[in-house]
Amino acid sequence: MACDVAEVVGAALGLNLLFGIPLFPAALIAGAGAFAILALQQMGFRRLEAGIAVLAGVVLVCFGFEIFWAKPDAADVGSHLFVPGFSGTESILLTTGIIGATVMPHVVYLHSALTQRRIVGRNMDERRRILRFEKIDVVIAMTIAGAVNLAMMVMAAALFHVGGLTGIETIEGAFQGLQSAVSDNAATVFGIALLASGFASSSVGTMAGQVVMQGFIRRRIPIFLRRALTLAPALIVLAIGIAPTDALVISQVVLSFGIPFALIPLLLIARKREVMGPMVNPGWLSAIAFVLAGLIIALNLFLLQQVFFG
Repeated sequence: MACDVAEVVGAALGLNLLFGIPLFPAALIAGAGAFAILALQQMGFRRLEAGIAVLAGVVLVCFGFEIFWAKPDAADVGSHLFVPGFSGTESILLTTGIIGATVMPHVVYLHSALTQRRIVGRNMDERRRILRFEKIDVVIAMTIAGAVNLAMMVMAAALFHVGGLTGIETIEGAFQGLQSAVSDNAATVFGIALLASGFASSSVGTMAGQVVMQGFIRRRIPIFLRRALTLAPALIVLAIGIAPTDALVISQVVLSFGIPFALIPLLLIARKREVMGPMVNPGWLSAIAFVLAGLIIALNLFLLQQVFFG
């Protein structure tokens, strides 16, 4: 549901900015579009995955164009990429949201479910080969997700901050800023990226919900009913007038808080030889993963401390 709030609101904003459709009707259209994408699942997961991959490719290409127009200074990008800094609670909130938007804990369950029975290794050599391809798959997916998030930040910094447009705090403001700083075409490409991202990610969120429900409460809900249920919070957010950009950020922070609940059990299982056999995680990999998980948990706790006690 947290994923859906972000993606449906994002797609609704895309429709609103591109075609002037009011936000609530635009959210209904976005929900209908996600229904159509999920219908591909009836024809097999490969077609559904292909459709989502095409949408993800559209997002990547769109932000590639934005970076081309922004022409950021490579030295500045490198210095801030490897030496990050915080400037108050709001920057911590945004950082936490970026982590949630990149990792997306519910996809840990979905990816496992989609791949575990697709090709079953008959012996250990085949299982190792399958695992090798799965690693490549995950690295590509995470690289694309990270590249898109990085491109958004670099584009905003290069066009708005450097250009003196420091008062932009909403997606609508970013759209208008692109119109004034670059061109109508740049703003249109930004809107298309919002739309494609919303359709792709909301479908992924709905499928992940089914996987989690089947695994933990052993219940199956028809996919279209499930889609309607997960769509409801996003519609409520827009109906009661919550600022769309604020809803987007908070929903991604919620996802970040969900990461430990997916990641820690995964790491505990993957380090058990009685479960994994010869494919158990080596000690050095488990150590690195636990350190990274600890950093995410520490960031979440620090954010809570700053918000409620800072």
